[in-house]
Amino acid sequence: MSDANHVPLSPLTFLTRARRAFPTKTAVLDADGTEVTYEALAADCDALAGALRAAGVRPGERVAVLDLNSRWLLAAHFGVPGARAVLVALNTRLAASEYRDILAHSQARVLLVSPALVPALGVAEAADLPVDSVVLLPGDADVTLPGAEPFGQWLARADGAPMEHPSDENDMIAVNYTSGTTGRPKGVVYTHRGAYLNAVSIALELELTPASTYLWTLPMFHCNGWSLTWGATVVGATHVCLAAFDAGRALDLVDRHPVTHLCGAPVVLSELARAGIRSGFVARRTVRAAVGGAPPTKETIAAVQAMGLHVTHLYGLTETYGPSLVCEYQPGWTELPAAELAQRISRQGVPTVSVAEVRVGDGNARPVPADGRTVGRILVRSNTVMAGYLGDEEATAEALRGGWFDTGDLGVTHPDGYIELTDRSKDVIISGGENIASVEVEKVLAAHPDVIEAAVVAVPDQRWGERPVAFVATAREALTEAELIDFVRARLAHFKAPDRVYFQALPKTSTGKVRKHALRELARSGRPDAAPET
Repeated sequence: MSDANHVPLSPLTFLTRARRAFPTKTAVLDADGTEVTYEALAADCDALAGALRAAGVRPGERVAVLDLNSRWLLAAHFGVPGARAVLVALNTRLAASEYRDILAHSQARVLLVSPALVPALGVAEAADLPVDSVVLLPGDADVTLPGAEPFGQWLARADGAPMEHPSDENDMIAVNYTSGTTGRPKGVVYTHRGAYLNAVSIALELELTPASTYLWTLPMFHCNGWSLTWGATVVGATHVCLAAFDAGRALDLVDRHPVTHLCGAPVVLSELARAGIRSGFVARRTVRAAVGGAPPTKETIAAVQAMGLHVTHLYGLTETYGPSLVCEYQPGWTELPAAELAQRISRQGVPTVSVAEVRVGDGNARPVPADGRTVGRILVRSNTVMAGYLGDEEATAEALRGGWFDTGDLGVTHPDGYIELTDRSKDVIISGGENIASVEVEKVLAAHPDVIEAAVVAVPDQRWGERPVAFVATAREALTEAELIDFVRARLAHFKAPDRVYFQALPKTSTGKVRKHALRELARSGRPDAAPET
């Protein structure tokens, strides 16, 4: 092997090529209407990398970014690794304590933050955060944080050198935090190699081309936008930034710009359907809409079909860089009535291009019969499985035991090879595409002085896919549902708080374990106060 025939794989090469092939083409239409060419985007990334090096950030060290979908968060996906550093793109919906925990766990050296999100940090000054320095990204000039440095001033100290490509394709490129079953967020490590392969894969699956315009209805922080921060760039597509999802605003952008693709959780599709029905919206061209998580309903499919959206159902996890299964359309599917199409695309599908193998396995990881009935665990083996959990060798070894990544999801394999999810074996609630660890909410509820014990389960929700509800045994009869919900919201991101709280004794097994299955049945039956069967 030599430099002539072995070049480390890295998404940084995508921007290098786009800069050369499409220097004057619009790379980004920012939320404020600013247009940025590929030449200008690459120059921004060079400057960002140079400023990080000038700040003393060394290879492998983490740099956190808290921003809405914007040209700057997109640039960070290239500029941060271009300094040989590691990007930590932060969820914009967390509580202040969660931000401090992630910054401390990741050992981030620098935090770049949008002025709009400074209040979410819950600090009086930059020194209150566990980072060396805080930089305020461009935005509202009236928002300040004592001790934080304005982006322009910080950028002016850049060393003038361009982005550096990694010497090893297995170097870290990003760490993405996800709620695990323990309730403690885990830092999922992505590599340059994995990001490169998944970005190419998603570009192929969604049929992106230089003529494509991708609308950011999916948060860029979520699995690095399912790798589309890099995947749309690999073909030289145009990124249109929607700072935060708003269905009416999204449809307006689709109408005013040549949008060809968008992605999101099921709630994104259902909200677009509602907004489209109200306004009578019809797209000027076919828009490919990829949805991850729960399959869309037949009503939603019928509505978006009439609007000109073509739906693709995907499945994946943070640990698999986002999508790892796709429900590939077969000939004739597009002509099917909405109800029949909904049934076909309700399955999670077959492996994406970059995924070596996905199987439904038994307790020994052997494939179960492809009969559509035998349930097993969904296992993934791929170059696009995480390198591991940051600083947690034990959890990494357990997750990758036996040469497979165990998703914790249960499913079946149909005779045609398509996989369908049937249940989750882990106590994780997926609401609007975001993970909520039930144990995390339970711990907060149990910290209330009047709570004896608590259990949190998921219930189906037409809008969000799933929502948490809580069952609580209390020492004070006067304790109210509103009081407990407010208690949780004061300590966790608001979307993690239960929608309902039911006060009753918790059903348990003979060994004292809470019977979550019984609670789920009660919550879904509409009779949560009924006594569970023993």
